[in-house]
Amino acid sequence: MKPKRPAGIQQAGAQPVTLRDVAQAAGVHTATASRALNPKARQLVNAETVRRVVRAAETLGYQPNPIARSLKTSKSATVGLVLPDLTNPLFPPIVRGIENVLEAAGYSALIVNTDNDPDRERALIESLRSRQVEGLIVATARLEHPLLRQLQEQDVKIVLINRRIENLQMPFVVGDDATGIALAVKHLVDLGHTRIAHIAGPQITSTGLDRSRAFRHAVRDYGAAEDPALIVECAHWSEGDGAGAMRELLDRGSGCTAVVAGNDLIALGCYDVFAERGISCPEDISVVGFNDMPFLDKLRPPLTTLGVPHHELGAEAARMLLDCIEEPQRHPRSLLLPVSLVVRDSTAPPRT
Repeated sequence: MKPKRPAGIQQAGAQPVTLRDVAQAAGVHTATASRALNPKARQLVNAETVRRVVRAAETLGYQPNPIARSLKTSKSATVGLVLPDLTNPLFPPIVRGIENVLEAAGYSALIVNTDNDPDRERALIESLRSRQVEGLIVATARLEHPLLRQLQEQDVKIVLINRRIENLQMPFVVGDDATGIALAVKHLVDLGHTRIAHIAGPQITSTGLDRSRAFRHAVRDYGAAEDPALIVECAHWSEGDGAGAMRELLDRGSGCTAVVAGNDLIALGCYDVFAERGISCPEDISVVGFNDMPFLDKLRPPLTTLGVPHHELGAEAARMLLDCIEEPQRHPRSLLLPVSLVVRDSTAPPRT
């Protein structure tokens, strides 16, 4: 006797279950079954019918064909997420926030990693567009970004996250960099530091430029030393670049007793140099990061940093993009999210 296959499992070589099969099993019209299985149209069908259709789909092992649906509706229910560096711990909570909102709306994300390479970025975005994504969430924006200008002219729906472009009306969601840096400088000044250094992020990005501008304003406002020798710029948001900049600060003889790093990865580079040169943190030099990446409380010493609501950053970007898709005539809006100072053990008063 041939064993009975479990419900919902198709036999190898069997014809795939169609929407028509599900509709017949549930005793409804094919259009009704389609609405019942579509989260965005489900409210048009009564609850009992939805349950019956879903039960039939699960029993038969029905899998929707997104390609066929996109050809029929010109909508793929997918968006592209363009990241500069997947290894940066900043991004997983942002991606989770994006996916949570998209999933609830019946959308999914296709994620690509550019490695901060403009040619790779162009090729990957072309690939995403060939897959009929309905919009892009972009975390790679530079202050001057011809590709994004071109895409906007082609009416591609785009939301920038953690970055923005000057002189371009494109919606963005960012943390409040200026307030964050001011909180860091004030914290260090209140501890008694006067020679505070800044290891800045890349000045070709809004994040790097905004934070370095905010640092210059903050040291002036709080009465700390305004010395060009106390500022070093990194070419990349990386631990390696942070270490190189910290070595440069020390070799200059800048006399800094505290450092505000452009982000947490740059701050980790400072820690590497302290270990190389026998410098004690915070007894010799205090350090403040920016972003509050996971596991910073496990460092020795745990890193004082600026907390950014990354999950909310991603969720708001996803909501913003869905608004752009569903209401294309709507005026683009942008959002600035608050940041908070997270004080740990990497900051202390300077040696007397």
